[in-house]
Amino acid sequence: MEFTVILIKSIIIGGLLGFSASMGAARMFHAPSTQGLGAFRTLGEMNACMGDPASHFSFGLGFFFNAWASTVGAGAFTQDVTHRIIPNWAASVLLAKNKNVSETMHDPRKMGFVGAVIGAIVVAFLNSTAAAIPAALQVTAVAVLVPAATTLINIVMPVIFWLAALDAGKRTGFWGTLFGGIAQLIMGNAVPGVVLGILIGKGVDEIGWSKVTKMMMGAIILLFVLSGFFRGFDLQVLESFKLQVPNWLENIHKMLGLN
Repeated sequence: MEFTVILIKSIIIGGLLGFSASMGAARMFHAPSTQGLGAFRTLGEMNACMGDPASHFSFGLGFFFNAWASTVGAGAFTQDVTHRIIPNWAASVLLAKNKNVSETMHDPRKMGFVGAVIGAIVVAFLNSTAAAIPAALQVTAVAVLVPAATTLINIVMPVIFWLAALDAGKRTGFWGTLFGGIAQLIMGNAVPGVVLGILIGKGVDEIGWSKVTKMMMGAIILLFVLSGFFRGFDLQVLESFKLQVPNWLENIHKMLGLN
């Protein structure tokens, strides 16, 4: 009886969650003429899949295992369920029948209804399996799923996005490779950098080195600088080259509690 209640509630909540998340992601493609409701990173990651249904599915699948492990082991969803899994799987289903992104992935109504179905299935699966697995087996499940998800996210997904960047042209491939390498060094995952490289490369291809693309480049450089600073990457670089760390830089890190 308790399992049935969990399943019914999960279907209802998952449907509402999937509808709002997928519709919001689709509305992001119409900004600024229409107010966007999704996250910018979702927009960038969906763009990076370049309308390929297999890429959207594999991208969502990579984060699905991590979300499953979190649900089974900790009893809580990760943000990947709404930001990455459901919107990308909804886009994958629509694009499998029609590759025209303006009629599928960019359509809030279609994305909303397909996302509702996927959300109901995903949330019901996550909650029902978490409820069905005995507590003693949850530790074992997490020990298996977390390493698998880590391998998929940190090794397989960066390669997929890097290949997509190379396939998009020389300029996009160059910036995707450069930013992906920097992101791997600073963040430990090349995907954010490759996505930013794709955005810059395609932006320059479309409108050249305009004010918009120069501002994007400045924002990306600032992002890497701040990310490297707050992760202590600047100190690691100096130490790796056996250079003396300036006292003022070390004091700033200590003052901000970054050491």
